Amino acid sequence: MTQSATYLPTEAAAGRRLLLVHAHPDDESIANGATMAKYVAEGADVTLVTCTGGEMGEILVPELEHLAAHRDDRLAEHRRTELADAMVHLGVTDHRYLGGFGRFRDSGMAWGEDGNATVDPNTGPDAFWNADLLTASNYLVEIIREIRPHALITYDEFGNYGHPDHIQAHRVAHYASDLAAIRTYRPDLGSAWDVPRIFWTAMSAQRFRTGLRQLAESEHGGDFDQMDPESLPAFAKEDDELDVVIDADDFVEAKLAAMKAHVTQIDVDGPFFALSNNLGNKVWAEEFYRLAKGTLPHDGLPHDGMARDLFIGL
Repeated sequence: MTQSATYLPTEAAAGRRLLLVHAHPDDESIANGATMAKYVAEGADVTLVTCTGGEMGEILVPELEHLAAHRDDRLAEHRRTELADAMVHLGVTDHRYLGGFGRFRDSGMAWGEDGNATVDPNTGPDAFWNADLLTASNYLVEIIREIRPHALITYDEFGNYGHPDHIQAHRVAHYASDLAAIRTYRPDLGSAWDVPRIFWTAMSAQRFRTGLRQLAESEHGGDFDQMDPESLPAFAKEDDELDVVIDADDFVEAKLAAMKAHVTQIDVDGPFFALSNNLGNKVWAEEFYRLAKGTLPHDGLPHDGMARDLFIGL
């Protein structure tokens, strides 16, 4: 495991259980890598559920282009090893595919006129987007009842930027959480468990704007020169919409190593790594969350009103 500090289990985290529901391999490292590494190091149990194999992902490594869906169609197998490598860096030992590896296929996506992702008109019948919601949710019900998480992390109702698999993961996570809490629903899937808190991943619009302005003024501007700081992607939220920030400076190295493990998907020389190089690793250390279910204590919070712990008060 790649870490820049030695952590021992803490009273606050020991015994806590965190479940993350993501659409494709690499989503978890980009959005929540520092959070995952931090809580693992502090003694929490962290489980990752990935809903698809990422079959339709763009391949950034020329010598691996033959794995693409329109050629050998073996990208999912390769991304499976990338995910396993990423989890080693984050220290996560419990990572699973929804329904087992290969059960649900990456739906792919298209870009809409509004600049957001949307459903590809050529999406196949075996795609996750077309999966029966109850069938997919029951696989997650069983996992929820097995691990009994105190907090669950997934996407918002828009999938953060419109990707159909992210939206479907959101639907499955919420429906499964509701069903898992019902005592008389499918007792064969385990004893009922009501997840106390559900969080949606997000980014801080304020920090996004600051980063864009600084980057645009630097030699690393690149694609960011064309991005309007006042017209940000849907996943960028104002600070008054954010409930928790995990500031995990000590785990940036682990997060970046996990991201780099997804070699077919993440360009380590691309603009986001330029952002990191230019502004410092702080941009990767802070991970933001919106509370979608449950409550957080309001007393004693910092001046920005955001808690610093997903489990605070539990």
